[in-house]
Amino acid sequence: MKGALIGCGFFAQNQLHAWRDIDGAEIVALCDRDPERLAATAETFGITRTYTDAAAMFAAEELDFVDIATTVQSHRPLVEMAAGAGCHVICQKPFAETMDDARAMVAAVEAAGRTLMVHENFRWQSAVRKAIETVRSGAIGTPFFGRVAFRSGYDVYSGQPYLAEGERFIIEDLGIHILDISRALFGDVERIAATTKRVNSKIKGEDVATMLLAHDGGVTSVVDCSYATRRTPETFPQSLLEIDGTEGTLRLDAGYSLVVQTGGNETVTDVSPPVLPWAERPWHNIQESVRIIQQHFVACIDAGTQPETSGADNLKTLALVQAAYRSAETGETVRLSDI
Repeated sequence: MKGALIGCGFFAQNQLHAWRDIDGAEIVALCDRDPERLAATAETFGITRTYTDAAAMFAAEELDFVDIATTVQSHRPLVEMAAGAGCHVICQKPFAETMDDARAMVAAVEAAGRTLMVHENFRWQSAVRKAIETVRSGAIGTPFFGRVAFRSGYDVYSGQPYLAEGERFIIEDLGIHILDISRALFGDVERIAATTKRVNSKIKGEDVATMLLAHDGGVTSVVDCSYATRRTPETFPQSLLEIDGTEGTLRLDAGYSLVVQTGGNETVTDVSPPVLPWAERPWHNIQESVRIIQQHFVACIDAGTQPETSGADNLKTLALVQAAYRSAETGETVRLSDI
């Protein structure tokens, strides 16, 4: 399949590296409004067909898919443009600023008979994936409580300065991933309560959030996120888990240690992700998940199946983000049916 990538920013470099590793897909064109960034990325990856206008690119190229790696404000017009061109679409998170925009994008791609996947890659980190598979196998019985945590003081603003500029930050940018992991582990959510705080006075949005989720299946989970946590050793960018089940417990501890306790026995497994040739610590677990989710996208198109993080599925994760902000603003528990 021939594809194009729109948006040659910081994180898109990982996506381009990953595409080069994936059989059956090739990025043949790039698009970015910044000519200098576009030229530098094209040179790095040896891609000769470049555009500063997405409409011009779709008119000139015969593409099977497009990878949209832009900021959220541009997603709807670009996704609808791609659907109109008959392309399969993978779109960066957060998928949309509003549920109306998200639903419109899902409808547009469905009407075109194409596949839409949201780049919700944290559930595809190999360590997290192993934990999800262990829970789904029934190894600890039926879960009834879980905690999904991401707490760090890592400077994410230097590489992505726009993160410091929005009125919303950690739930929308990072918390969406952690909420999605909770959904992957425990299923859909009936209601959510959330609190937020801004610790770093140099940013506009919240950098700490704590959320309490009541899942449809009866599990209670706590999802907590922080970019204001000072700890040694620094655990960025690891997602940590604690899960209680009717037959045992599971923990994904710092340092990629998966601990399962059942029947008086304990199993400790090192689930450290590989460092791919183009990856670097500490980003390597995220970089590996980028390759895994993009391979999943290609496999689903080949098989004619829906991706696990399809646009339709991601509506439920995005609704959690919207509900969390509403809860934090009002101080009330919010039902997902109201979003």
